[in-house]
Amino acid sequence: MTGKYYAHSGTKADRSDWQLLEDHHEACARLAKERATPLGLGAAAELAARFHDFGKYTPDFDRVLRGEKVEVTHSTAGARLLLDRVPKQMRLVAEALAYTILGHHAGLPDRRNASAACFEHRIKNDRDRISKDIIEAQRPDFEPAARELMARMRPAHAGFDFSVAIRMIFSCLVDADFRDTEGFYDKIENRQHDRAWPAFADILPDLTAAFDAHIASFSGEGRLNRLRREILSHVRAEAALAPGLFTLTVPTGGGKTLASMGFALDHAARHGHRRIIYAIPYTSIIEQTAGIFRRIFDDVVLEHHASIEEEKYGSEQRDRLRLAMEDWAAPIVVTTNVQLFESLFAARPSRCRKLHNITGSIIILDEAQCLPRKLLLPALRMLDTLATHYGCTIIFCTATQPAFDSKQLREWGLSLADRELAPDPAGLARELRRANIRRGGEMDDAALIDAMRGESQGLLIVNSRKHALALYQAARAEELEGIVHLTTRQYPTHRRRILDEVRRRLESREACRLIATSLIEAGVDVDFPVGWRAEAGLDSCVQAAGRINRENKRPVDKSTLTLFSAPEHKPQREIETLAEAMRSTAKNYNDLLSPEAIRDWFEEVYFKQSDERLGKKMVTDFLFTLGGTDFPFRRIADEFRMIETAMVPVIVAVEENAQHEIRRLSVPEISSGTLARALQGYTVQIPEKDRTLLIANGHASFHAKAQRGDQFCVLDNNRLYREDVGLMWEDAPYLGIELGII
Repeated sequence: MTGKYYAHSGTKADRSDWQLLEDHHEACARLAKERATPLGLGAAAELAARFHDFGKYTPDFDRVLRGEKVEVTHSTAGARLLLDRVPKQMRLVAEALAYTILGHHAGLPDRRNASAACFEHRIKNDRDRISKDIIEAQRPDFEPAARELMARMRPAHAGFDFSVAIRMIFSCLVDADFRDTEGFYDKIENRQHDRAWPAFADILPDLTAAFDAHIASFSGEGRLNRLRREILSHVRAEAALAPGLFTLTVPTGGGKTLASMGFALDHAARHGHRRIIYAIPYTSIIEQTAGIFRRIFDDVVLEHHASIEEEKYGSEQRDRLRLAMEDWAAPIVVTTNVQLFESLFAARPSRCRKLHNITGSIIILDEAQCLPRKLLLPALRMLDTLATHYGCTIIFCTATQPAFDSKQLREWGLSLADRELAPDPAGLARELRRANIRRGGEMDDAALIDAMRGESQGLLIVNSRKHALALYQAARAEELEGIVHLTTRQYPTHRRRILDEVRRRLESREACRLIATSLIEAGVDVDFPVGWRAEAGLDSCVQAAGRINRENKRPVDKSTLTLFSAPEHKPQREIETLAEAMRSTAKNYNDLLSPEAIRDWFEEVYFKQSDERLGKKMVTDFLFTLGGTDFPFRRIADEFRMIETAMVPVIVAVEENAQHEIRRLSVPEISSGTLARALQGYTVQIPEKDRTLLIANGHASFHAKAQRGDQFCVLDNNRLYREDVGLMWEDAPYLGIELGII
């Protein structure tokens, strides 16, 4: 590309070193073009790749090749050259490529901010010293890239569409750079990486056959099985519809997981999609869903989420798993909403390199109503852009379908008219009804305990762990039989054991009165005869109703979820706002479980939220100015957090497995990421000020601080963790006095 730098520079470095650099540029250009061509961005990605390491053609890098310790900022010169060489009318093209070149190591930059790492500062202070004759020899052809980029922009959404195109080029560039570099060192070290995922199109007939065999293995002629077969058949018959956005509205128990997968397989066969991505909001159910698909499809399923335990795999399997999580090249990916959406809005190369493999996918969003409202507009705009420009089909899959095509959101571009895949959602809601919702008015703690006393098995859900703890302690004082407490005060592994015991008691008809926070609604499979739910959003109330008569073994008219307000425990303002909308909806509908009521509730919630509170600025802040672009990639990446909390982790190592992982913190060969995932199941999130107090009082400390820094805070005083209620960090000041620490 450079007219061979070594021919111009009179370099003293070995000529073969410069040939390697030339080869790297050629390989990256080829690989980036291969990845971007299916996206319609092949020429743009190739051009970015040819100039991404242009800053290495300097005398200083010559010194690096001779073994001197010299720092070379090599990712500016290529961007600077393209900006200097571009015709004025194609300035936007050069800027798009400049973002990707500047960011191929440090991450996509902001156009301007106070940092020296921003686009403006780096371009103005370009220190890469490249000889003039080499620069003059470059004649990049911008026209093919310009045609591609302009085809990826709609006038009404130009800024955001252009930003997504930059992200896609960036993904292709950094993946090509990673892969060629990896291949070079693999050759030197005589090693091989197992990346041999089969092509989705090649195995699609086998996947479909395996799915059909799995469906055929189900027997039974009951009403529920008949309905599930009808739903599946109807949904699969819609596979010929043009790719785009769909809803799939099926009540709990209707088989929407398998129905959505059946549609995806048939739809991909019709339209040539490249993979299936199944995104789930809760890590508590992702392993269950991934397990179902793995039993059907064997080893072509990639499970990617933060709590995956790499240690349960062999070394070769771990290597393949790690590589697959980098680029999502697997035929079927089961992941979390956090992994999917935060990657789509990320700036870091390691997080972004999978984006080009998301294109051309069928993306199934399970429990679609769980998209955070504060990020709703950027999330919907991203999905719309993927469907419009990048060949994706999106399925919003849930029992409580959000009104994403409501008048409040219609201007954001989602086209969902007549794109419902399920047959008669309102009729299905009636036929698959298992419980009823009734209004109970005000109920204080004493009234709630009296109500639970009247039922040997019952579920009580409240809005805060403080309220749950107070109710549990009051019920214990009343000697209520079979009382169980479930809360995020308990670490996840402990909660799973509690739920196993709850299911055992329910099955054996023993006394079981569970007091829980909303975490029980997160896809947890339990079946109570009755329940009570503190007023909240209607979506949460419907999810709570899904834990009542879940197995449909009882009369529907006796299976009731009672909604109540708790005068002694006012909810947070956000929850109260959602509850107000629920009460408003209840004035117009006797049946709060009907799809019509759910839709009206969502519409009212969106109507009451300003565009700013729905995340509008994350869409509209991608601006075109008289000077070109003003894109804040890094700021948006920092702001787009699906789980935003002021809480911090404390590891509770009361079990041998956790203690084993704590001992491994001192082994430097084990990565912190591997250890963090292994310890996630033993972690409790608490307020930061309370963790500071635990540490100050000697109840917790950062283990292996020298090697790991302030990453692994471990509870040292296990007296603060109780089997029935979990971590009682509020007791720390008292215990500090008792132990003579303060």
